[in-house]
Amino acid sequence: MKKFLFFIDSLSLWVGKCFAWLILILTLGISYEVLVRYVFRAPTTWAFDFSYINYGALFLMAGAYALSRNGHVRADVFYRFWQPRTQAKMDLALYILFFLPAVLAFMYSGYKYAEMSVRFREVSIFSPAGVPVFPLKALIPVAGFLLFVQGLAEVIRCVLCIRQGSWPERLHDVEETESVIIREKQHLAEKNS
Repeated sequence: MKKFLFFIDSLSLWVGKCFAWLILILTLGISYEVLVRYVFRAPTTWAFDFSYINYGALFLMAGAYALSRNGHVRADVFYRFWQPRTQAKMDLALYILFFLPAVLAFMYSGYKYAEMSVRFREVSIFSPAGVPVFPLKALIPVAGFLLFVQGLAEVIRCVLCIRQGSWPERLHDVEETESVIIREKQHLAEKNS
């Protein structure tokens, strides 16, 4: 089961990191636009479309990665004080009642929306450049599928936690500063004891 969970986490990690490069592309594109607009007084017709398409793609495709890293915003005023089994029961209920049905609806409606956009080769109506937006809209069902698969992995993690009493291990590529500080405090407390 651990290999299966790590495979799904690795998929989300790979997709998230690939699309993270859009930040660099977005920065370069907007920097170019600022240069030509304010230095050469020759603004481009594609800058607005370029920015929202890149940011939209980044936002869509980062969802599964954030979920795999337990990085979504949570009102954890009480949650962090609960035992792992209680946390897992609450998470499991929320995944089953809200998350998975919402992602299925997102995939269904997103597919219909994307299919129509691709069929018509939709272009932006906001600029005279006619920038194609159908590739961005085609990402909607893909993002929904990745979120659904990662959501299933999280459901499995909840079930394992309920059975074992502790959360299963996750892949680690980055670490929260809070976790580092807590670990250092624990190490210092053990060293001083």
